[in-house]
Amino acid sequence: MEVTRTVYREDHEMLRATARRFFERECVPRQAQWDAAGEVDRETWRKAGREGLLCVTLPTEYGGGGGDFGHAAVVMEEMHRAGVSGAGFSRHSDIIAPYIDRLGTAEQKRRWLPGVCSGDTILSIAMTEPGGGSDLKAMRTTAVRDGDHYVIDGSKTFISNGPTCDLVVLACKTDPAAGAKGVSLLMVEADRPGFRRGRRLEKVGQPAADTGELFFDGVRVPIANRLGEENRGFAYLMQELPQERLMIAIYAAVALERALELTVRYVKERRAFGQTVWDFQNSKFKLADVKAQAVATRTLVDHYIGEHLRRRLTVEEAAIAKLHATETLWKCVDDLVQLHGGYGYMLEYPIARIFTDYRVARVAGGASEVLRDLIARKL
Repeated sequence: MEVTRTVYREDHEMLRATARRFFERECVPRQAQWDAAGEVDRETWRKAGREGLLCVTLPTEYGGGGGDFGHAAVVMEEMHRAGVSGAGFSRHSDIIAPYIDRLGTAEQKRRWLPGVCSGDTILSIAMTEPGGGSDLKAMRTTAVRDGDHYVIDGSKTFISNGPTCDLVVLACKTDPAAGAKGVSLLMVEADRPGFRRGRRLEKVGQPAADTGELFFDGVRVPIANRLGEENRGFAYLMQELPQERLMIAIYAAVALERALELTVRYVKERRAFGQTVWDFQNSKFKLADVKAQAVATRTLVDHYIGEHLRRRLTVEEAAIAKLHATETLWKCVDDLVQLHGGYGYMLEYPIARIFTDYRVARVAGGASEVLRDLIARKL
């Protein structure tokens, strides 16, 4: 992609080189194994921790990298540029771990973060419920005070890292009558009595992403496991969503660039009707349109990465970044699959994996319709 990128510093690019070697050496050769197993093996998680590729923004005193958002972004970019599918490293490191770092007490950080940074403790965050989707205010999972404990009852679904996690950041109602103002965040260890994993969900794409159901049947956790103040959980979730949405925009931009590169290479080699597919004017015009969209997306996303590095990214801007990047990716990838003909529908071709793996980007982190509503409020 012929775009001069100025958002990253030299130290960011040094980490990029480390990440690129790791994903190519340790992850790409294991992709088929992960797909068959429905999860990423524990040893690869620990290797990522030893390489310094987990929790790169967390303080070094807990084993983190002590970096900024740019370091997290280059790690994510290299994972998706390599075509690694289903690894939950970024969700663990850049979406969930920051809740503990920002809201946790000194004791909570000492207890949980070293294992999180090393890859020995895998995190998940449980927000979505059956029938709830993006409507977090409607969650029905409750946590009732009983002495110095909470007693949790309810269920969650579509939980990334759910089948393998060791520690869950759980969003639940501690005051059901208060709506959004009655939500709290509780840390739930996976070995607590009453915690149960449900089905490992079969998805259209990303078979190595361990996504499942979680059930809480009278699970008791101490009040000391609460993150932040009681009934402030919804506000905490809203504060972290802009970074999550920007991360999705970042990997969508990379996926679009990779899909374009793969397709240009393919059409210049594939012959039909006595010439290459590239020689048809329709192919060139379609690819020119996609390149224009890819450059526009890259420019937009890099701008918002810079804003986030300066701590100026707003809720609306993150929504714009995700909406534009994911909608553009989906529309362009459909055209790029078409240029592959029948081979574009075969999973042995990377373009087909992009088609299936990234469809969820228009839903994850807030569906496009939710983002449009959010953006429209500012018009």
